[in-house]
Amino acid sequence: MISRNVGSILFAGSLLALPQMASAESVLRVAMTAGDIPITIGQADQGYEGFRFVSLSLYDCLVSWDLSSAEKPAGIIPGLASSWEVDPKDKTRWTFHLRQGVKWHDGTEFNADDVIWNFERLWKSDAPQYNAQQHTDAASRFVDFKSIEKVDDYTIVFTTTDGAALVPYNLGYIAMVSRRQYEKLGSWAAYGNAPIGTGPYRFDKVVPGERMELVKNTSYWDSARIPKHDRLALYPMPEPTTRASALLSGQVNWIEAPPPDMVPKLKSSGFNVVTNAYPHFWGYEMSFREGSPWLDIRVRKAANLAVDRAGLKALLGGMMIESHGVVPRDNPWYGKPTFDIKYDLASAKKLMAEAGYGPGHPAKVTIAISPSGSGQMQPLSMNEFVQQNLNAAGFDIQFAVKDWNALIGVMRKGVVDPANIKDGINGINFSRTTQDPYSAICRFAMTSQISPKGSNWGGFSNPEIDKTCDDAMTEFDPAKQAELFAKANALMVDQAMMVWIAHDVNPRALSPKLKGFVQAKNWFQDLTPVVVSP
Repeated sequence: MISRNVGSILFAGSLLALPQMASAESVLRVAMTAGDIPITIGQADQGYEGFRFVSLSLYDCLVSWDLSSAEKPAGIIPGLASSWEVDPKDKTRWTFHLRQGVKWHDGTEFNADDVIWNFERLWKSDAPQYNAQQHTDAASRFVDFKSIEKVDDYTIVFTTTDGAALVPYNLGYIAMVSRRQYEKLGSWAAYGNAPIGTGPYRFDKVVPGERMELVKNTSYWDSARIPKHDRLALYPMPEPTTRASALLSGQVNWIEAPPPDMVPKLKSSGFNVVTNAYPHFWGYEMSFREGSPWLDIRVRKAANLAVDRAGLKALLGGMMIESHGVVPRDNPWYGKPTFDIKYDLASAKKLMAEAGYGPGHPAKVTIAISPSGSGQMQPLSMNEFVQQNLNAAGFDIQFAVKDWNALIGVMRKGVVDPANIKDGINGINFSRTTQDPYSAICRFAMTSQISPKGSNWGGFSNPEIDKTCDDAMTEFDPAKQAELFAKANALMVDQAMMVWIAHDVNPRALSPKLKGFVQAKNWFQDLTPVVVSP
């Protein structure tokens, strides 16, 4: 059993604390799965939920995501950059043309100096505005960054370490913050209490441990995305039933990840439960450190064959897609692996016996998990279910339960971190985005991306996958690039380098008083069209 006390006691009384806003205001009140209020200094913490609700509300990126459709995957579109192109003679150089007429929340003009300053805060360690925490987040998204130069007030050039074909995708994850506000206040601590961006919402206030409030930016440069409500209130509520109770009582009007067993009650009470497939993966990443049982491919394959994904889907009330790789089988990057991932307990037991494990000698594994968090779905009940599956095949699965932000730390530091070694952690349950080619495939498997540098948490290394990914990331022909990513994914599946379990359908429950929301096939969502009726 997993202790369910983590993260719930702190918020037990938070429902009583939700304030009543002025009746004349229309307020979108969101209960997040986050364990705390996300930071406001650019790259939000609390995973992509923090980026979704805070970073992309206060700020803009040079490249944006098209979140206007529920029918097609969300591609990239111009953001603070109106256009871009790669140098045909030198594919390490990308030119970005900045949008003119954009204003920061203080009314000053956005220009190339702001972009240069932002990249120096993320990559130039001797710059006064450099922030190591923010660098760690950004560097994992733009691994090929080498330098940036200003051509004129509205033109910049990025130079990459090689002919990187995915630069526009990389820039969809890096928020632009106000250099003038930082220079005025003098520290990131002060800036975090009074942040300024160019985004569709302006910062109003934070009540520590309780909520953040943003107000609509009536002067937003994209007039079509000026919010259709006056105020956005964000509440961290990591416990699922607490979120559902807050919605039923009318204290919030939007919740992330409603508990499956309360969905029928929510629906019968008139609330709208919306879902949509989106680029997401939920499973176990493995340690390839010396002495790990995961070093044996038979053990890795056994774990994949031991999970009853259909049973887990039933537990979640149908709100998941069974996973057979980092991306679903109908994705063009899936490829043609030879290892057929399915529920086959007898074959799993046979493989475990061949590897020297069984009822009297189980493979001991400690998985780091969280009780809540961005993309973590329903982590406690799901992990308990998978634990029973794996133990039946010859494992002894234990959990190291971490607060969501603490789990992010475990992920970023990698399996070789001394604290992870001390805790005996040799696996991690950490939801991952797969909404662009780099995010979906290669960052988990490349030797060059072993944590803490990148997202290869367990230290997996395979020369053939490395070469395939290197070729894919420098291939500018879309069809050839897709073929290479598909080959890489097939190799990853055949190596059983993870335990692939589920793809989320991103459930959220909304009050019937909310209109206009379009659930995009993306981790990020556009809140601005939402109308809040009295």
